[in-house]
Amino acid sequence: MIIVTGAAGFIGSNLVRGLNNRGITNILAVDDLTDGDKFVNLRSGIIADYMDKDEFRSRVNSGQFGPVTAIFHQGACSDTTERNGRYMMDNNYRVTLELFNFCQARSIPFIYASSAAVYGAGPDYIEALENEKPLNVYGYSKFLFDQVVRERFEHRTAQVVGLRYFNVYGPNEQHKGRMASVAFHNMNQFLAEGHVRLFGGWDGYEDGGQRRDFISVDDVVAVNLFFLDNPDQSGIFNCGTGRAQPFNDIACAVVNTLREERNEARLSLDALVREGLIRYIPFPDDLKGRYQSFTQADTTRLRAAGFKADMSDVEQGVSSYIRRLRAQNA
Repeated sequence: MIIVTGAAGFIGSNLVRGLNNRGITNILAVDDLTDGDKFVNLRSGIIADYMDKDEFRSRVNSGQFGPVTAIFHQGACSDTTERNGRYMMDNNYRVTLELFNFCQARSIPFIYASSAAVYGAGPDYIEALENEKPLNVYGYSKFLFDQVVRERFEHRTAQVVGLRYFNVYGPNEQHKGRMASVAFHNMNQFLAEGHVRLFGGWDGYEDGGQRRDFISVDDVVAVNLFFLDNPDQSGIFNCGTGRAQPFNDIACAVVNTLREERNEARLSLDALVREGLIRYIPFPDDLKGRYQSFTQADTTRLRAAGFKADMSDVEQGVSSYIRRLRAQNA
């Protein structure tokens, strides 16, 4: 059996479908369905069983499990604005540590979600301690467990892989609210109001010019499954495209894809701004000093581990994502 935690969430549900596409259905899905609407993310996946996260945690800590092939640990609080440190450290750090100990005691491969938030403001996004200065307790919760992995790495009994996700977008993120991707919010803004709003210039960047490494969830799933196929590979790896692209590129891809749906011509960024289809708002004061204006994954270690597949850029990935969302809504 393969266990996927956070299986009703964004990346977890896509991972379930990625496993299904390989014919793997003996999957234990673990999540918290207090928000029952998240069930829709599980609806199109095939699983063997579902378990609430609290029951799962209890059973892990009491050792009440039969044979497990691997654990993909995607469950976490991903709200970077959450300031309840007790909750964050228990939910993100302590639970991950308990699962790691469980897997190490039984020689079970453990692939878990870390985050690019460990790097804070950067500017160097290379997997090394000197580059890691998280700006919030979410980033710290991920950072601290990564240090446990480093400390115990030479004495591991099985594969352990931490994937530092950069800005992920794609299907099944509708439940994430304000933490959903920029592409998702841009689409809904444009459909509701006829324009897209982006942050104005800040931190030395022009309007809409802050740059992030945006990665499709399809590529994230491909990286996870690569490590499932290669249990000899362990470590902490960036999971991004290696390309930093401005928020303007996301907005252009969204608006032009929706314009094509209406049989309207694609427009340049300047034309979209001139026509008021992309607008800029002042950079929020409460985010100053707590915001990543630039991220770009160094993928050297990931590629050296053997992951060779190409990854979508914003123009390809976001346009495909918006077309899929529109088809689902139709």
